[in-house]
Amino acid sequence: MLKCDFQYRHADFSLNVELEMQQPLLGIVGASGSGKSTLLKNIVGLLKPQQGYIQFNQRILLDTKQNIHVPMHQRKIALIFQNALLFPHLNVQQNLRYAEKLVAKPERKFQFEEVLELLELRPLIQRKANQLSGGEAQRVSIGRALLSSPNLLLLDEPLTGLDSKLKQQILPFFKRMKDELDLPMIYVTHHPEELEYLGANILQLNQGQMT
Repeated sequence: MLKCDFQYRHADFSLNVELEMQQPLLGIVGASGSGKSTLLKNIVGLLKPQQGYIQFNQRILLDTKQNIHVPMHQRKIALIFQNALLFPHLNVQQNLRYAEKLVAKPERKFQFEEVLELLELRPLIQRKANQLSGGEAQRVSIGRALLSSPNLLLLDEPLTGLDSKLKQQILPFFKRMKDELDLPMIYVTHHPEELEYLGANILQLNQGQMT
């Protein structure tokens, strides 16, 4: 499914990764500063490694030897950040439709109504983004990512900043996504108990090295 073998260096930080993803949900744990976010940003295309190779579903996304670098918007990979990053002046429905309208109808993997049901967003659709709680905003962020019809979903510590009650509300939605959607996911965190709940295959990232 996903193969990565690359080196990324910036200032005093070095990330050396060899990664092969075979399961639908891969969990990566590591302390702050270990390179988790940098890894995801290289996979999605926000960063470009100095040398290496990234392939997903037989498609080469990056090969520095062949001078191949597929732009981020062409990779069909969605990244969910720690903060929801919604458009504050739009309501929930408009935020969700914004992502959906960027995908041609024949290429849509998930339907609007399906996402509303999965993430229990229907009661929120007329509410402005700046009127949402942290947990509600993150659910909308997840819904927007799904409606962009990605082939791979990356989650960068998606529960950071939420209190324990909200975390317990959001985790079951990730479990449903794993169980009900045909969508590979990489979930990074420094809380391994989240990954254990989700039943993820877990790898450790330590000081820029995968173990």
